Amino acid sequence: MPSTPVHAAATLQHRTVLLHEAVDRLVTDTAGIYLDATFGRGGHTRELLSRLASAGRVVALDRDPQAIAAGRELAQADARLTLVHAPFSAFGEVLNGLEIASVRGILFDLGVSSPQIDETRRGFSFRGDAPLDMRMDTTQGATAAQFLAEASVDEITRVLRDYGDERAAFPIAKALVARRERGEPVTRTAELAALVAQAVRSREAGQDPATRTFQALRIHVNAELAELEAALAQVMARLADGGRLVVISFHSLEDRMVKQFMASQARAPELTREQRRMPVEPAPFHPGLKLLAKLRPGPAEVGANPRARSAIMRVAERLPEAEAA
Repeated sequence: MPSTPVHAAATLQHRTVLLHEAVDRLVTDTAGIYLDATFGRGGHTRELLSRLASAGRVVALDRDPQAIAAGRELAQADARLTLVHAPFSAFGEVLNGLEIASVRGILFDLGVSSPQIDETRRGFSFRGDAPLDMRMDTTQGATAAQFLAEASVDEITRVLRDYGDERAAFPIAKALVARRERGEPVTRTAELAALVAQAVRSREAGQDPATRTFQALRIHVNAELAELEAALAQVMARLADGGRLVVISFHSLEDRMVKQFMASQARAPELTREQRRMPVEPAPFHPGLKLLAKLRPGPAEVGANPRARSAIMRVAERLPEAEAA
């Protein structure tokens, strides 16, 4: 996918989670090509470039135009970096366009970034008041406000329940639609936070009642789980033998998808009762991945950056064809 011009740069601070742990496990060849599928504010990319030789190369993607703008200076200063405005589900297309068949490592740092949350006008946070946008790529797609302006009670309930595990999903959805039918649709973050606070009767200690609703809407608006599923489906075709896959997740749904994908490539699937009774032996299973590690941030990192507390990093290595066979 061709790079899209971006003009406005972001200056908000971002603390990269599991910075050294991720890059330590990603790099196996300092002269290789690596894919940072989620550039963000470039923390992992900068560290990766510092580990690579002059022959090494990094292709970095991000769907957020502001993230791309923030990385322009780095890309101009280091010819080893190719920065592309694209969702990570399109990484195969991007590599095709760059005539790259395979890479030595792929890194996904999932979820929303600190600048996206902290910049009030992006609409990701209930702390402050702004248009209810929530799009990571502000150049396309429907906003959260547009979704709420059209969705039924059942649709909103499903999103809040499935993506936010919100116990009060139905009362919140009902209140949103009732307000819309009165001619007062929710269009701003403060309005949504106030409505949720009224609809949620019990509150979790230390958590704003709007937390799960905002999370669920963000995941839905950006099709985050579908994006991840599409990206993981391309990994095996693009990861070179001996190359590493490193994925950092911040949400249980994402981590479950990553865990299941890695396990499906590392272990033979369990046979059903009917399959076990069949007289024909099943085809032999040749693993494509070797599971290497599962890590969480340590107390020091969580103390310095509380947003790191939910992070889980999983690492796997592509088995050479000869070894797999």
